[in-house]
Amino acid sequence: MKVLLGSFLALTMITSASAQRVINNGSVDGLMAVASRPGISPKIEIEAADDFVLNGFFNAYHATFTGLLTGGATVSSIGVVNVEIYRVFPKDSTTPPSNNVPTRNNSPSDEAFATRSTADGNLTFTATALGNFSAANSVLNGINKSPGQTTNGEGPVSGTEVLIDVTFKTPIGLPADHYFIVPQVQVTGGEFMWLSSTRPIVSPGLPFTPDLQAWVRNANLDPDWLRVGTDIVGGATPPTFNLAFTLDLRPDPSNIIYLWFGQ
Repeated sequence: MKVLLGSFLALTMITSASAQRVINNGSVDGLMAVASRPGISPKIEIEAADDFVLNGFFNAYHATFTGLLTGGATVSSIGVVNVEIYRVFPKDSTTPPSNNVPTRNNSPSDEAFATRSTADGNLTFTATALGNFSAANSVLNGINKSPGQTTNGEGPVSGTEVLIDVTFKTPIGLPADHYFIVPQVQVTGGEFMWLSSTRPIVSPGLPFTPDLQAWVRNANLDPDWLRVGTDIVGGATPPTFNLAFTLDLRPDPSNIIYLWFGQ
């Protein structure tokens, strides 16, 4: 009986080890589009970030991001694609912060925890055009230090909705923690604007807690970050935004403990 019980428990743990974890922030809602691009001359870097939570050690191997290509750009206009992972401030950060922004509480950290890029050969992607789309508000150039951070956004923006599907050729090992993910897409003749998704997350999204709002920074604000809704859009009752992405992960087998009873 002890041997059978031990075998059953081990088999159960092996089966669990093969289970995947999926992060899904839900469908686009048309409320906000936020630029996110590498710093490739003549454009400065912009990083838009949204969060996810892991309760164990996982390897991220695949992700999707839904955005807008503006300025008449098409999928053939896409160049370098980066994906960065940040932990939550004050990890990987200088403290105290600079006070150039209203707060760093619940923001991404100063420095990235991990990065994958087509430029480094450890990320591949496909881009699929999904048709015309518009967002009611946008953030591109109005990313400013305090006290000039509140611009109300830069107004409606239209273009081609695009799904960026990325594979990490070298999976990203992520211990249990709270993270932010940042996609950056180089576009010739236009911009990649990451589209907002429902907040709170609803089906087909997969809710989690705590679900933090989206943040953004550019090279002039670095290492600090601003909240897209609370800081930049502002208002008496500021909106808060999620951003549309999915992330596929597998448990890391090197971090699974197998317990045998009996024998």
